[in-house]
Amino acid sequence: MKRYDAIIVGGGHNGLVTAFYLARAGRKVLVLERRDLVGGCAVTEELWPGYRVSVASYLTSLLQPKIVEDMELARFGYEVDPKDPAFFSPFPDGRYLFTWQDHQKTFDSLAQFSRRDAERMSEYDAQLERIAMLVESLLLTVPPPFPPSGIGEMLEYLKLAGRVRKLGARDMTALVKIFTMSAAEYLDEWFESPEIKVTLATDGVIGANGGPRSPGTAYILLHHCMGGVGGKRGLWGFVRGGMGAVSEAMAASARARGVEIRCGAEVASIVVKSNRACGVALASGEEIEASQVASNLDPKLTFEKLVDPSLLPDEFRSTILHFRIEGTSAKINLAVNRLPSFTALPGAPGAHHKATMHICPDMDYVERAWDDAKYGRPSERPLLELTCPTLYDPSLAPAGKHILGVFLQYAPYTLREGDWDSLREPFYRRVISIIDEYAPGFSSSIEHYQLLTPLDLERRFGITKGNIFHGEMAIDQMFFMRPAARWASYKTPIDGLFLCGSGAHPGGGVMGAPGYNAAGVMVKG
Repeated sequence: MKRYDAIIVGGGHNGLVTAFYLARAGRKVLVLERRDLVGGCAVTEELWPGYRVSVASYLTSLLQPKIVEDMELARFGYEVDPKDPAFFSPFPDGRYLFTWQDHQKTFDSLAQFSRRDAERMSEYDAQLERIAMLVESLLLTVPPPFPPSGIGEMLEYLKLAGRVRKLGARDMTALVKIFTMSAAEYLDEWFESPEIKVTLATDGVIGANGGPRSPGTAYILLHHCMGGVGGKRGLWGFVRGGMGAVSEAMAASARARGVEIRCGAEVASIVVKSNRACGVALASGEEIEASQVASNLDPKLTFEKLVDPSLLPDEFRSTILHFRIEGTSAKINLAVNRLPSFTALPGAPGAHHKATMHICPDMDYVERAWDDAKYGRPSERPLLELTCPTLYDPSLAPAGKHILGVFLQYAPYTLREGDWDSLREPFYRRVISIIDEYAPGFSSSIEHYQLLTPLDLERRFGITKGNIFHGEMAIDQMFFMRPAARWASYKTPIDGLFLCGSGAHPGGGVMGAPGYNAAGVMVKG
């Protein structure tokens, strides 16, 4: 029987990062991936002839620069085009709003809605950046045990407190507000224009199990403002070749270090003997031994399906049982023969098609969309975010054709009535009819479509309940509480078993930080 130093369960981007760093430390590493391609939710697939689609995740910003540099991703084909303009929001009254990389152009656009808000935007951005820099300094940090026990653990918390003390009094107050307030409340303190506030609030509800007025969504807003592209903070970008190019570059880098990657290899269980993980059993019946096992799967799958729950301490098992992981996001991928011509800004293609195009006219609209989901109904009028990667990378579609991605909130995994297999098509038609309201005739441009509900995301990518973050990113499920108190250090109650996916600190998004941190812990043993 072949034996490895470490087996990584799941070839998502975090698993590939973990594998790379372990191999760089001299370990013999095997990555096992259930699907026929690596990447998890960061994949490019040819859904229709000539159309290469970022099926799930679709933009990059959070991927840590250290990881990009260490893995030499550029050498393996990783290239990003910064998104500019950043946002385009058309409104029913015919007005529209832009945000750009160019501060003056953004000022001029915002000033049409509120000159006061336009003047405050630079101060708002500056404060968010200062707070984001503090939070970012914790991304590649292993959380200390909580609650602390003993002088050593207390010292770790004092070190963290020292970082926070570097913030000024106003920023420290803002930090507390961001971790506790809703996105709407936080933005109300800064701006007066409803149009500006709802455009910014979208970052607070993407992937969230809550509306813009739900406590904690201000942190989700901050989470999406971290990172950057090409050395410019706060920018998001399109990856050349689609999001699968990120994963393929990581896989190539890992292989160059000697990592073995097997696709079509589904892990049925993690083998545990005398409370120590010692390998895995595949669905095929094959068993593979290893000194360490790291799961890139979410905590629910890891501890409720791959491991016999009876092997876990009662308190830990109870925490995982109650770990909140309801998915509320859906994704529509479209192949179109022309881009939408908006009533507010006719013509195509235009600069606005290179932006994230929002359809969410006001805060009440988004809150009502959440109200539907809160009671187990797909949103009657969901928040929509449209993106067009083919304006940055025409090679993704046949000549003259385009790909449009529509990310939407809210589509709850758990439905009060009916099921997603029967509600999928009516929901799709409703979403397209809403786009038609803002861009008449758009529906006639669609040649192919794919709708991925949370149920589809679960089936296709193996993420419990279709939660794109591997678990809600609420304050009680973050940092030293992710996924459980005293178990946020990537170790688990089973010796030799580690978590390396987004269900561990610092959470979701294509950032690679959980994989990096887990590898560091595993190398130390």
